[in-house]
Amino acid sequence: MYTGALFMLGCHTFDCVQNLPDKICFCPQAEFNGKPDSLFFNDGVRRIDFILVYEDEDKKEFEKRHTFQRHKRRREYFEASLMKMGMELEATKSVVDEKLLFVKVHMPWDVLCTYAEVLHIKVPLQPNDLTSHYSPWRIFSCITKHFQPNEELIGKESDFFTAPFEKERQGYFHIKDKDLFFTPSMRSKMAFYILTRAPYEIRGNVKKFGITKLLNSGVYKAAYPLHDCRFNVKSKEPDCPNERYLLYNEWAHPKSFYKMQPLDLIRKYYGEKIGIYFAWLGFYTTMLALAAVVGLACFIYGYKTQETSTWSKEVCDPEIGGQIVMCPQCDHFCQYWRLNSTCEASKDTQYCVYMIVSLFLIVGCLFFPVPVCFLPSVTLFLEFWKRYQAELEYEWDTVEFLEQEELPRPEYEAKCIYERKNPITGVKEKIPYTTCGRCVRVSIGIGTVLFWIMLILASVVAITVYRLAVFFAFSTSLRTQGLKELEPIKEYVTPQMATSVTASLINFIAIMILNTVYERVAIWITDFELPRTKTDYENSLTLKMFLFQFVNYYSSCFYIAFAKGKAVGYPGKPVYLVGAYRNEECDPGGCMIELTTQLSIIMSGKAIWNNIQEVLLPWVKNLISRHCTRVTSENTIPRWEQDYRLQPVSKLGLFYEYLEMVIQFGFVTLFVASFPLAPVLALVNNLFEIRVDAWKMVTQFRRIVPEKAQDIGAWQPILQGVAILAVATNAMITAFTSDMIPRLVYYWSFSVYPYGSNTDHTMKGYINSSLSVFSTSDFSNASKKYQKLFLFRYRDFRYPPGHPRQYEHNVYYWHVIAAKLAFIIVVEHIVYFTKFILSYMIPDVPYAVKEQIKREKYLTQVILHETNLKLVTKWIINKAKLNTQDHSIITSNTVQLNNKVY
Repeated sequence: MYTGALFMLGCHTFDCVQNLPDKICFCPQAEFNGKPDSLFFNDGVRRIDFILVYEDEDKKEFEKRHTFQRHKRRREYFEASLMKMGMELEATKSVVDEKLLFVKVHMPWDVLCTYAEVLHIKVPLQPNDLTSHYSPWRIFSCITKHFQPNEELIGKESDFFTAPFEKERQGYFHIKDKDLFFTPSMRSKMAFYILTRAPYEIRGNVKKFGITKLLNSGVYKAAYPLHDCRFNVKSKEPDCPNERYLLYNEWAHPKSFYKMQPLDLIRKYYGEKIGIYFAWLGFYTTMLALAAVVGLACFIYGYKTQETSTWSKEVCDPEIGGQIVMCPQCDHFCQYWRLNSTCEASKDTQYCVYMIVSLFLIVGCLFFPVPVCFLPSVTLFLEFWKRYQAELEYEWDTVEFLEQEELPRPEYEAKCIYERKNPITGVKEKIPYTTCGRCVRVSIGIGTVLFWIMLILASVVAITVYRLAVFFAFSTSLRTQGLKELEPIKEYVTPQMATSVTASLINFIAIMILNTVYERVAIWITDFELPRTKTDYENSLTLKMFLFQFVNYYSSCFYIAFAKGKAVGYPGKPVYLVGAYRNEECDPGGCMIELTTQLSIIMSGKAIWNNIQEVLLPWVKNLISRHCTRVTSENTIPRWEQDYRLQPVSKLGLFYEYLEMVIQFGFVTLFVASFPLAPVLALVNNLFEIRVDAWKMVTQFRRIVPEKAQDIGAWQPILQGVAILAVATNAMITAFTSDMIPRLVYYWSFSVYPYGSNTDHTMKGYINSSLSVFSTSDFSNASKKYQKLFLFRYRDFRYPPGHPRQYEHNVYYWHVIAAKLAFIIVVEHIVYFTKFILSYMIPDVPYAVKEQIKREKYLTQVILHETNLKLVTKWIINKAKLNTQDHSIITSNTVQLNNKVY
């Protein structure tokens, strides 16, 4: 059946190519009939399934007449091809710009049936008689009904058993009205399929085809399906469903921010691919709510308790922190400084530690911190999403959507010049490259991606050098000069904080620039690789873009969390970067506050930049377009011309929306131990993101060509990989970046006998035990200028001068290292084991959905079997009647012949 349908498609194309006349007016023209809301040809009967827009070549500049005439020949050939393939066209001049013409495309019933079979479009067989599964959440319906869309406006759709359409058996499908049987989204999908495969030029054995190439070369200016009405005004046309108007009022309007999304209507209007994206985004946002509550509770707890910290009190105490002189943080320009000069910064650091501690205290995980408590919830999110996705697959008829049904991309088909034997069907087929050629293409792609990743790492090194260089300047100026103009925030402006903020801003700018450039490179590489289907294309591009953006966004955070301050040596023997710059050190309280600053700037900056790109720019462009048309009222402009003034949809569709959310998911999961407020920021951003994306799609962009999708594609394994990596990163952040483990070791072991003098476990004296002593007499010759004092302190666990093992790591250091390693091993094993158990216990497809799928398959087979049986029975009866008639005729003729003989 599938081969036959493809053969029909090939015959259509072949006939179109062979039987084209030399000169003919391929597309009839008609004047605008004055009905701006009409979705039909001028006859009011034939529905518009697609719109093509071009400029009249005869009114172009004379100097470029040769190019425009070639465009005209290609356009006329293309339109003739469409008409030969059974499509009907009608051209109408623009009411605003006399150079523009709009070609309306209509698919008759016979053409719809042909390509519905080619594309395996599922259509209703008979009403679904299965009882709906009882949901345990119905007990909350009295509350949730206030958050549902208006059921009077958006009613529940009828449920049918469905099956792929077959032209020969159309009498057995649930067809009440041929004009309404195929929905507008189905019709536009089939129309776009034909447009992407209709030829426009043939030279020898080379055939050029597809609306995509015509758009790129400027033959057509736009191609799009129509919105059914204006987004804020109902259509005046009778029987118009006004689905765009309903989506705006019940989904995209700011007043509906608290309502659940009308996913069935979104899927009906925009297709399954758009529907599954908004379903995933809504589910992800809902699951963020619990993490956001916990993160906000930690924030409040840390803020309320930071003043009571023994560690902060000792740092800020003039008698303790004020008497501790710290080592200069650079060789030539930095001065000695008192520990209490970082009083406010130490409170912030203590605040971060308190947030980590409170994060597991609130959840009830008394012995294991953030990764044990938070990351299994990520597994629950992924597993419950699989279940919800399975329900949507059943409801939206994508359960049997297989990769074999997805046809090759036109760009792939156009370059098929080699033959090979299909390993599955055994039939010879055309491919665009040999095995060796494919390896070359993939190798070039991998090499290019690795080159750009190395370029990112080089930018991280450059920013690190900037940190070192500018830190020396800030250390000199901020320690010696007064900051009267910054008096309200003077205590917060430390050399470390100033360096961290400026470096984070520069890093964010570098990230945005590299993203913009690499985006074009990634698209070029993927085009060069020539993936066979659109799914293959998107998966290849997804992997390239995510690998790049993963390194681009997270590399600086990984550097601060796991590299900064880890290899600095000690004052008498510091470690130098590039042989010139002394390696960066963390604050006396650690690098947690700097990591939090980096995450805050990148997350907030990314959200602001994305909203500017997604909302402000399309709105401004549409505003300029409306101003330039010089038309005061849309009541005089036809529907197709109103849509033309909207912004075109990106070729990559939802790719950037998914990428934005997955990068955000990485920030929320990978570094939640250092920034528990990340889920709160993500939740707030996503609540806006859903409505902003909806508003943008409904009001600012042309209607998207519907596409079918079963799941979120390559993003699902990427999310699972990020969740697995998050276990290790959070365990290591808690162990190596924060001061939680050293403080716990001091509290439980070194504050009491035999290492301490206290009788009870306490944090008193932790500052003194966490800072080692250095003698200025042990400085190298290059640092003799610092020998003004005899002793000063630095952050490390080493023996003091005069000890037999001076400046070597002491027993406290080895206790801390052992505790950190034990913590990481125990936490990772517990979390991974919990993740495995949860994944095993929660089935991907709910039991009720499995039963419904089996029941529907059974009933569909019964219906089709009965249909075949009826056809066979009817054929036998007809044949029997014919045989009876033939026998009667023969008998009659025999009798007549006998009578004549006698």
